Amino acid sequence: MGRNTRKRRMPLAAKAVAGVAALALGGGGLVWANFYASAHEEHGGGGHDRTRSAGAWVATIDCPDVGQRMRDVPDRARGEVDGELATLDSQITDAYQRLATTRQAQAGDSRFVDNAILGPLRDRRKVIIDRIQLEINRAGGRADDGLDELASCQGRPADQQQGGDGQGDGGQNGGDGQDDGGQGGDGQNGGDGQNQDDNGNGVAGPVADDFIDINDVQPNSRNSRNGLAADGDGGSTGTFTTDCGVNENNLFNSDNLIAAPGVDNGAHHTHDYVGNQDNDAFSSDDDLANADTSCQNQGDRSTYYWPVLRLQDGTQEFDAGDQGGGAEGNIGRILKPAEAQLRFVGSRQGDVVAMPKFLRIITGDAKSFTNGDANANSSWSCTGFEDRQVTDKYPLCPDGSQVVRTTNFQSCWDGQNIDSANHRTHTAFVDENGNCPDGFQAIPQLQVRLVYDIPTPTVENGQVQNPYAVDSFPEQLHKPITDHNDFINVMDENLMNKVVDCINNGQDCT
Repeated sequence: MGRNTRKRRMPLAAKAVAGVAALALGGGGLVWANFYASAHEEHGGGGHDRTRSAGAWVATIDCPDVGQRMRDVPDRARGEVDGELATLDSQITDAYQRLATTRQAQAGDSRFVDNAILGPLRDRRKVIIDRIQLEINRAGGRADDGLDELASCQGRPADQQQGGDGQGDGGQNGGDGQDDGGQGGDGQNGGDGQNQDDNGNGVAGPVADDFIDINDVQPNSRNSRNGLAADGDGGSTGTFTTDCGVNENNLFNSDNLIAAPGVDNGAHHTHDYVGNQDNDAFSSDDDLANADTSCQNQGDRSTYYWPVLRLQDGTQEFDAGDQGGGAEGNIGRILKPAEAQLRFVGSRQGDVVAMPKFLRIITGDAKSFTNGDANANSSWSCTGFEDRQVTDKYPLCPDGSQVVRTTNFQSCWDGQNIDSANHRTHTAFVDENGNCPDGFQAIPQLQVRLVYDIPTPTVENGQVQNPYAVDSFPEQLHKPITDHNDFINVMDENLMNKVVDCINNGQDCT
């Protein structure tokens, strides 16, 4: 069968964003300056004013994540709802870029942010949220009346990361906190004076306080329950490793087939892809099943993708002027992994069952900086120091050591659905004893380990030179806690059965 013929959705804010970006583009990226906050800002859905000292700097826009609240969405409304959620993301991008290019007006008017940015954003969000509720109800579902409370956003300094309860429980175990101190300073300057949202090359982050010497990370200190390794000495102890390369085919785009199907630039940041070679926002399951694959085992047409890492060294990449790239603050040289290990492991509590074909899993949260760390997952380390893992910092590795990104996916499946309304509740993590929640079955756990050769950034006097950073939504300021990973299972039946047999029989297979 041919390509998906669903109508392309272009985010409503795309043209406006491009116009703002064109005005602000210069010196290899957008000029993301510090921002002047009003003395009073409307907060959240309660409608109460929160007083903030005049002269505080508004570094970013913080909006409740409507998508995490999605539960009862009938299947026939899913596509429309996902499209509307992507529009909400574009509205935030538009508002953030307006925030970034109106510093002078903000400095002259303490109410500018409220009146010219947050107020109109709230009204636009309310229209889309009402539309989401209508689409759910029309399809026979029952929309959450409380969604209206999520229309209001707030501006806040970069040093105010949301608490550990986050916005979404999503069937994942909420973390009990990451290493804190991720954003220092008082919301105006980090360290000895570096602006919290400008590292000196014209983009919003990362800043010096986003980095840590790996020697300063305590061994075995990562305390989030998310992403626990499901395997151990007991149960199903085998492994299956699939070799799909490191994106030698240069397959990049800023789409997200899982979270924003049918939406161009639904991710607002660029992804690396390995495995399936027909993964964009408009790929149908038939497209995926019939696509080429970069995996050595041609029975594995699964798609594995993650946001690219970039070295902010002034390089003009192919997407330097594009949405998802430089036009949304994602600048610099794209760094391909030197190694991409994709390994499936078993369960400490017994056998695993086969994953269903086209099962979709998102792990981590691209909006963790504003959502909170409840769904944060990926961790950072250095080769030779992998007993030291950190979630909310980029590591500074010693000479001869490489940067490592590690992600353990959810390994429990509800036994029925290949996706869910919020793209989370059909899967779950094991608990500390390796048990799945009631009603869930253990499936092979995907563990992704990415290794990079990166020149170690120099951090002196609160300034960071030539930093590296994960691509992110513009308002997430390139924080390391926003790292995430995506997977769609497109293994053929024979290969999936081999994976299960290897794991359950304690074999190590490739």
